[in-house]
Amino acid sequence: MFIDRVKIYAWAGNGGNGCASFHRAKFKPKGGPDGGDGGKGGDVIFEVSPHVNDLRSFFYQPHQRAKNGLPGSSQQRSGRSGKSIIAKVPPGTVIYQSDERLNQEPDYDEDGLPIEPDPDKEKELIQVADLTTIGERFVLAKGGKGGKGNIHFKSATNQAPTEFTYGEPGEEGVYYLELRHIADAGFVGFPNAGKSTLLGALSAAKPKVAAYPFTTLQPMVGVVDFPGYSRATLADIPGLIEGAHRNVGLGHDFLRHITRCRLLLFVVDMAGSEGRDPCEDVALLRKEISLYDDLLAKRPWMVIANKSDLPEFDENLERFRQRFPKVDIVPISAAEGVGLDDLKDTLRIKIGQAAE
Repeated sequence: MFIDRVKIYAWAGNGGNGCASFHRAKFKPKGGPDGGDGGKGGDVIFEVSPHVNDLRSFFYQPHQRAKNGLPGSSQQRSGRSGKSIIAKVPPGTVIYQSDERLNQEPDYDEDGLPIEPDPDKEKELIQVADLTTIGERFVLAKGGKGGKGNIHFKSATNQAPTEFTYGEPGEEGVYYLELRHIADAGFVGFPNAGKSTLLGALSAAKPKVAAYPFTTLQPMVGVVDFPGYSRATLADIPGLIEGAHRNVGLGHDFLRHITRCRLLLFVVDMAGSEGRDPCEDVALLRKEISLYDDLLAKRPWMVIANKSDLPEFDENLERFRQRFPKVDIVPISAAEGVGLDDLKDTLRIKIGQAAE
């Protein structure tokens, strides 16, 4: 099961209380204050790991709770700090904080009756982190500070203080995690255009391939090697349909995975084997992307004309070139392996230009 969006609850640890005590020893029946400080509460920390592919672990364990700090004790001994949680997330994880509150007390109306929360009310989400670099860390919830022992309150006029402070509560909140795959280029196309077959032909990725639409139900990333020991990552997202910008067919869940791609690769069934017009397909895909994110539509893009081994390919390709004369087009057959070397050369140049 692939999970790329999940809701979690985070509690940082509370700080331990300070201690109020006095030193007692042989020949010192009335020693001074020696209460130690409380320990700091543990943090909830997120770390980007290359060994994690999705947010599945948070789906099964949505409650992230760090340990509390221990209270201080006599002889100026500080309490142990609470153990922090270090949760691993994949590169491309975006964290949003919700305005929902943990352990929220209900609001009351004029008659003193509790007001039930509106389930249809849209929660306000604020982006707090965008984790993209391997090894990057982000403190989601900070642990509370430990309280001070009575030794800190000793003075010339108060030599036997009994004051101490309590530990501070740790931060807590409701958060939403969203995964946006990081890749140099992303495949965009309608179902059965051959995107998964192409990804498998160019890289070591093994996406599921079948003769029916929506075989791909989750994004996949493959690595293509170029001459000269250079490489690039390619993202294959499930096929889009008309209305994807309105989240029809889970369009938003799929489109967000190409928002980080520097180059968009429109994979088109140029032979029209599914009864579709390749010219209209590209025009419609461009429209859906523009309506979803205008900035995304301004990214560099090219067309991969697939299924060159089928009839009507040449005729459709000529008509396509007339309609889109300024668009770079690479004809291939992913199933037969035709034109893949030319495609790799073009990708190496295009991805390099997009990175500048």
